[in-house]
Amino acid sequence: MNRCVLIVGGGVIGAATAYFLASEHGLRATVLERDPSYRRASSALSASSIRQQFSTPINIRLSQASLDFYRRCGELLAVDGESPDIGLTERGYLFLATAAGVEALRANHEVQRSCGVRATLLTAAELRARLPWLHADDIAAASLGEEGEGWFDGYSVLRAFRRKATSLGAAFEAADAERIESRAGRVTAVHCADGRRFEADALLIAAGAWSAPLAAQLDFDLPVRARKRDVFVLSSPAQLPDCPLVIDPSGVWFRPEGRGFIAGCPPRGEDVDDAPLEAIDHGLFDEVIWPTLAHRVPAFAALRATGAWAGYYEFNTFDCNGVVGRVPATANAYIGCGFSGHGIQHAPAVGRALAELIALGRYRSLDVSPLDPQRIVEGRPLAERNVI
Repeated sequence: MNRCVLIVGGGVIGAATAYFLASEHGLRATVLERDPSYRRASSALSASSIRQQFSTPINIRLSQASLDFYRRCGELLAVDGESPDIGLTERGYLFLATAAGVEALRANHEVQRSCGVRATLLTAAELRARLPWLHADDIAAASLGEEGEGWFDGYSVLRAFRRKATSLGAAFEAADAERIESRAGRVTAVHCADGRRFEADALLIAAGAWSAPLAAQLDFDLPVRARKRDVFVLSSPAQLPDCPLVIDPSGVWFRPEGRGFIAGCPPRGEDVDDAPLEAIDHGLFDEVIWPTLAHRVPAFAALRATGAWAGYYEFNTFDCNGVVGRVPATANAYIGCGFSGHGIQHAPAVGRALAELIALGRYRSLDVSPLDPQRIVEGRPLAERNVI
């Protein structure tokens, strides 16, 4: 069994893996995090939602396993009698489709049904009856998650995993991993920018959008890049009973948050790698999001943006799915990144699976081999069509 486990990346995937290594396998990992303030971390800046309405069975299974954990998070991650509150709110996801999108919606629905997802396909008339505040005249069909979908406080999740892992013996070090030392197809140590060297019997690369340069040192071309996503905080007097997270056919999405709402959509034009988080595209709200929201919800005519923030998707340009498993051609190196916006919702299941692979050499709780990095080497994409 591997004893000296080194994790590069202290975000939610790295922290969750450290927790499961300690709680289920008695292994105390050392986690290297270059930004212990998490000011730029995807985990801390995520809109933090969870859904089962994916197009691939593996992502549905990851959501189901992670949701079970999140529902028991207060108990499982309690430290010294203090239970974290992640504010899990299960209101569902609503995917809207015009006539052009109905076939894809129904195909995804069949996959979801086969995995036991409780989602309902609705006609425009049924949609208006359930959510009368929604303008649906141009909608041909919709899919509404009836159970097991919603949102939560992602930063609280990250803090809870880190605190619990630390209480079980994991060490979190402020360090910028710079060079991987290896010999005969095995990682032996990681050198950091400050001169420190950390030995490793096993290495997990979980550095999110910045994982590719590390993987390259192990001769693995990882197609994961930073993609900035802007999120806008909205104020409106609109009352929207039973409001789920709504995804418009345009790609604009919104959901309740506190006394208001938050919203976002894919960026305009060229999606530049690692764009500065400070460069909020306010024109995106004025020219794309607000007109779409005012059309979809007439009560949003009085909507205004009161704030905004940005975070990075660790975007897998190969097939928009996570990359989880052993690094090809390296016996004791593993990777967990590239989730393209759904990493924080899958962190409990992915962290547990990675801990099993590192400690046992196999998956025990959930087989995540469809996400194995070898598919990239062999050119076998597993495309996820429902990326928001």
